[in-house]
Amino acid sequence: MEQMNKRVYIKTVGCQMNVLDSEMVIADLKRHGYTVVDTPKEADCIFYNTCSVREHAEEKIYSALGKIRQTKEQQPDKLIGVMGCMAQKDQEIVFKRAPYVDMVIGPGQLHRVPDLIEKVRAGEGRQMAVSLKRNEGTQAVIARSHETFDPLRDPSMRPTPFQAYLRIQIGCDKFCTYCVVPNTRGPEQGRSPQQIVSEAQILAEQGCREITLLGQTVNSYKFKNEDGTITDMASLLEQLQPIEGLERIKFVTNYPKDMTERLLCTIRDLPKVSPYLHVPAQSGSDVVLKRMKRGYTVSDYMEMFERIERILPEAAISSDFIVGFSGETEEDFQKTIKLVERCRFKNSFIFQYSERPGTKAADRLPDDIPREVKTRRNNELLAVQDAIAKEDNQKLIGQTVDVLVEGPSKKGLKSPEGAVVQMTGRTHCDRIVVFDGNRRQAGQFMKVHVDDCSSHTLVGRVETVDVVNIGGLA
Repeated sequence: MEQMNKRVYIKTVGCQMNVLDSEMVIADLKRHGYTVVDTPKEADCIFYNTCSVREHAEEKIYSALGKIRQTKEQQPDKLIGVMGCMAQKDQEIVFKRAPYVDMVIGPGQLHRVPDLIEKVRAGEGRQMAVSLKRNEGTQAVIARSHETFDPLRDPSMRPTPFQAYLRIQIGCDKFCTYCVVPNTRGPEQGRSPQQIVSEAQILAEQGCREITLLGQTVNSYKFKNEDGTITDMASLLEQLQPIEGLERIKFVTNYPKDMTERLLCTIRDLPKVSPYLHVPAQSGSDVVLKRMKRGYTVSDYMEMFERIERILPEAAISSDFIVGFSGETEEDFQKTIKLVERCRFKNSFIFQYSERPGTKAADRLPDDIPREVKTRRNNELLAVQDAIAKEDNQKLIGQTVDVLVEGPSKKGLKSPEGAVVQMTGRTHCDRIVVFDGNRRQAGQFMKVHVDDCSSHTLVGRVETVDVVNIGGLA
């Protein structure tokens, strides 16, 4: 293939898993001689890495495909690929809705991207590479069809050079009724701890000071070693702690019933592990949780929450909530508000329920809450959460927090080179901090005195440049 045909553009939507998948794909394509460009116009190959968790994410991609149709008609040699969870879920539907798409590739088949491009270029027509469905073979065979190729890394694709995602777990077996992930990402399987530790060491050597371990239910991580022993999440964290150059270890997303006392004590005892826990509750009503098939009650969630408070009293906890799920009454919704008021989460991601084809909820439960009711409940819960977050952030005014500087904020990016710019970073507990500084501070740990705040951001000023102890809990 001529070099002129080796310019690639990739647009990523969705979760951290997708960000990591895009990094892997670009690393693989670079090995095959590709260069990354900033716009679809410059590219010979255009890829959309997609999400299926919410309808809005899918329609955003179909809209983008619609806008690029004319470009494809004018330049038929320009290749278009749709990959990720939407590709795995919709498969042939993508070709029907956008017949000018050349490739549909599920998240378990991304290692095949260079080969699929070659096949299209060779005149073999449209290509589809997707993993097996959950009923198309034994669990072992299905799991193999969803495996990824994580050791390939490309630092240039990361949000910052100093932070990286590291996948420790693939797939999910929880089968919540609203969720497509067990079908799009396949069976739950942990990667080997040796492979994870080796990759973490490579990341540290590349300059990463913070890694975030990824899994659909990351604290459920388990791997059976050749000697028959089991490595769980706590054991894995203990193996990652000694890695030189690595200063912070975070992990998302957690499942409430697997937040064990042993795991919490390990987090408490390992200084590099951030006392930040994202543990989705989804609802404060037992009736709704049962309909969602979440596998726990509100009482179970509160037992976990109180265990965190006892063992990690300084921890920051965040959550997810779905409002307007099938059959959710006003009483159910008020119970959710009470749960948020009791737990006082650092932040919560709040979503209006959207029915996803292929899920048990879509097949068996009516989407019976009017859109305007969903919107009202979304706004009410968000207002409660924002008020709590601001009140708790105000308690940090006057304190000094340790910040890993990520780079210029959105406001800072508009400042000219060499000028004082607004920089942004995060604390050990994942709170966002902005302060006036300079671009050279990116990647450093700095002490920042907090002067003001909003619901989502602490505003401060640098106290010192050199931070010896980075274990502050704010």
